Parts: sequence; structure tokens; C-alpha cells
Amino acid sequence: QVRLVESGGGLVQAGGSLRLSCAASRSFLTLTAMGWYRQAPGKQRELVAAITRGGTTNYADSVKDRFTISLSRDNAENTVYLQMNSLKPEDTAVYYCNARLIDSNYWGKGTLVTVSS
Repeated sequence: QVRLVESGGGLVQAGGSLRLSCAASRSFLTLTAMGWYRQAPGKQRELVAAITRGGTTNYADSVKDRFTISLSRDNAENTVYLQMNSLKPEDTAVYYCNARLIDSNYWGKGTLVTVSS
């Protein structure tokens, strides 16, 4: 089992930046991948960015060149970050951290990001 705790959400003006953090209860080296998803009101949850244990990253087209997913560089190796720059009102959503193993998925409770115009 994997417990995930997100932090870093909040209210920001359009064009601003936020960094989200997701602390996992086990080392990233024991997982297949971690990622960030988001869900806006009335919409389905969608992938924002993901990173595999091998370091391969994947981004939604809508956030490419604005968002960056990265891993902590300390010995714990259990925190994933999402640096969000040039934020737009359409980025407003609840952002969820995801951890994937071969046969299961785990989710955090989410953190709200609100971008005002």
C-alpha cells in the first residue's frame, strides 16, 4: 500500500507559478511510476504529468512547456513535485497525486489550485 499526501495548492493570479509536492510513504524506487492528475468541476479527471521509475516523463499537451514534474533528490526519494508556471484560469482544478504499481493504483486526497484571471 502507498499513502500519498499532496501540498502546495492555493490561489494564484494568471501568469503566476505554484509548486505542488506529493510525499509518498515508500521510496519511488519501489513504484512503477508517479504522476499528477487534475479534475475541474464538471469534467473528468485527466493526466497532467507522469514520471516513470526509469525517468521517462509524459505531459498533457495543454501543460507542455509550462509544467515540470520532478523527483526529490534526497535519500528518501519519496517526493514528487509539479512546478507549474504561466498558470492559466483553465488550469483551475483539484490536483491529485497518483502512484502506480504493476497491479494497482493509489491516490492522494487532492489539493485545490485556483487561477484567477
